[in-house]
Amino acid sequence: MTKFLLHHAPFPQGSYKKAFGNSYPQTTSELNQNSDMMEKRTPTKILFPLYSILTIILCLMPSQTNSSTLQDDTLSLLAIKNAIDPNSITPSSYLSTWDFSVDPCESTGSQFLGILCYLPLDNSSSRVTEVDLDAIGYEGFLTPAIGNLSELTVLNLNNNKFRGPIPETIGKLRKLTSLTMSQNFFTGAIPQAITGLNNVRYIDLSGNRLSGLIPTDITALRTLSYLSLSNNEFAGRIPNLTGLWQLNTLDLSFNQFYGDLPNLPVSLRNMYFRHNILSGHLTLLKGLIHMKWLDVSDNRLSGAINGNVLSLRNVVHLNVSFNRFTALEVINYSLQDPSLQVLEAQGNHLKGHLPVNLVSFVNLTSINLANNQFSGSIPLEYGTKVKSSWRSLHLDYNFLTGNLPREFSHSTNVKGSLAKNCLKCPTNVGLCQGRQRPSSECVGQHDV
Repeated sequence: MTKFLLHHAPFPQGSYKKAFGNSYPQTTSELNQNSDMMEKRTPTKILFPLYSILTIILCLMPSQTNSSTLQDDTLSLLAIKNAIDPNSITPSSYLSTWDFSVDPCESTGSQFLGILCYLPLDNSSSRVTEVDLDAIGYEGFLTPAIGNLSELTVLNLNNNKFRGPIPETIGKLRKLTSLTMSQNFFTGAIPQAITGLNNVRYIDLSGNRLSGLIPTDITALRTLSYLSLSNNEFAGRIPNLTGLWQLNTLDLSFNQFYGDLPNLPVSLRNMYFRHNILSGHLTLLKGLIHMKWLDVSDNRLSGAINGNVLSLRNVVHLNVSFNRFTALEVINYSLQDPSLQVLEAQGNHLKGHLPVNLVSFVNLTSINLANNQFSGSIPLEYGTKVKSSWRSLHLDYNFLTGNLPREFSHSTNVKGSLAKNCLKCPTNVGLCQGRQRPSSECVGQHDV
């Protein structure tokens, strides 16, 4: 900060005694002379406090020169705006406020919206630290000049219409902590240079048209806690991701990844692999002890749904629907105090009887086992849960037989369906809405 100093006039030398001598003036000339001296002294005494206050105020005023934006940053912002179709910059948009006749970091009020700066206290230039564009539908490209904003920590381009590749220069933003470009039209591969963003914690590239492989060096991002690549056109095998040891959320849904499930970091809490071409078993998931939300639906996974995932005591929501699983193996988990609240396993090839031990999941409220090949009767123990804690039960499109547990007839709080089975299902029971299978589909293959 530059200090502006005002220097006041010095006090007159001497004191009152020196001005008048050892005695009061006696003659008229002496009186006139001394009167003139008093008039000259008085303004200085009165003005000194005003000078002091003004000096303090000016010292506290920021210097206009010291905090001006670094020229490279200003030129980068200009390049970002110039790469956008002017017709997509509406009068109410942030980019319409980027008026380069003023300094970006010195602007106030409604100028340069979406920009945050670091204002130094020394003589160095101000730096742009955040570019957070509004979701207004900007159309254009992301300029390679973005890489010149070397102090940038946040880049948010969500919900616009950016197209073309993500420039390799993105890797020069070594201080970046958050990179969000979701819901645009970016194409091409993930830039290899992105693996050099050693401080990044949050990456969201979902909802674009990106393709290719996940870079194997992505495990270099040791501070990464959130990664979403969902709703793109990625393909290939998912690399070993155990090196991302601080990763909490991983969303690779709606792509074309294939092969076995990858090795994943133990820190993972939320995993979304929905709608890919993944195959193999759930074995590799058994060590994810912190997992809370697990969705591997709509893949080609096979084998049994068993303790590999059901024993994960912190899992709240488990979705293994629309795969090729053939068995649901449930032991008594009551002593493990499981957290599971929602179990979705519809659309598989699950066979045998309904697992009685589902009732051991004390927090379970929603079960969907529809569109499978379960047979036999509904366990009586299910009746107690329908009456107490279960709120949703979908068992439709199976081959269940026999009578309903008595409590089913008196429960009005449970949503779901028992349709398309071989049950004796009274029409006055809410879960029995919808017809049962015709007898030709039940007799001969399953015990009615």
